[in-house]
Amino acid sequence: MKKILIIFLILFVLFYFFRGYLNDMITGNVVNEFDNKKIPKDFGEINIYFCPREDCEGKFVEIINQSSKVDCAFFDLDLKSLITVLKNKDYRLVIDKDNSKSLGNLSSVVLDNRKEYMHNKFCALDINGKKLITSGSMNPTEKDTKTNKNNLVIIESTMLYENYEDEFDELWNLNFGKGNNVKNGKVLFNGYLIENYFCPEDKCEEKLIELIDKAKFRVYFMVFSFTSDKVGESLIKNYHYNLDVRGVFDKTQAGSKYSEFYRLNESGLDVKKEEEKGFLHHKVFIIDDVVFLGSYNPTSSGNKANDENVLIIHNKEIAEKFVKEFEKIY
Repeated sequence: MKKILIIFLILFVLFYFFRGYLNDMITGNVVNEFDNKKIPKDFGEINIYFCPREDCEGKFVEIINQSSKVDCAFFDLDLKSLITVLKNKDYRLVIDKDNSKSLGNLSSVVLDNRKEYMHNKFCALDINGKKLITSGSMNPTEKDTKTNKNNLVIIESTMLYENYEDEFDELWNLNFGKGNNVKNGKVLFNGYLIENYFCPEDKCEEKLIELIDKAKFRVYFMVFSFTSDKVGESLIKNYHYNLDVRGVFDKTQAGSKYSEFYRLNESGLDVKKEEEKGFLHHKVFIIDDVVFLGSYNPTSSGNKANDENVLIIHNKEIAEKFVKEFEKIY
């Protein structure tokens, strides 16, 4: 009987430590030597800024000012400094209809007139042949740069530029809430993996749940709106595997009857409401040494109706930058 018990305990321990790897094998997400040959490689610079602690407006306007070609999809835009720069650029803008009144006399603009949101916050930029993208949770607005807590990511990458330019062209041609699957879903960038997806066509919720279900030691999150029962269930399930699960919700959204805040709290997870001035506008999950970020909130609309974009960065150094931001807010 003792031998059977010991064998059972050994098998349980092995399952716990290797379940993430097994899940990777099952879902095909292991980046091994064979897979590396299939994944396109790219090299460039990546910069991450946290607003309002860092000068997101200055960094963003500077990179736009350097660009010879500008294609941007924003949920909202009212930064006067950016609008002034755009007037002298070769630019195209896609904006959600609800936020089109503050554009001044910018004319090269397409509006999403649906009831769903064009919720992206990205640009595809060409700086005299050098290709860059911007993403993150920051809208180029006074509140998002100066008051609300946000992140801005700027990446020099030809492969990601192709993805974002393809997505922008779909939006420019009024293909909202639909489109082709992403061209370069995985890129080996500077030797580490970056994944890139657009919702709803690339099923962002599924991508997030896959990552959470593979977690080995931690899941931290800071989110504006979080109403997805499926993502909540994944966090609760994995919390019971003794993962370190902690999260911060925006106080205004956590009060909704649809918010996952109370459900997670009642299940024993360490979750808090951010109580400082302005919105907690991040849409970030830190899963082990992987960062899931972009415009996507874990909500039904974010997954099935809105136009959204997501980056999944598999890099320990970058993950630790987001952990520091999480700890400041937490």
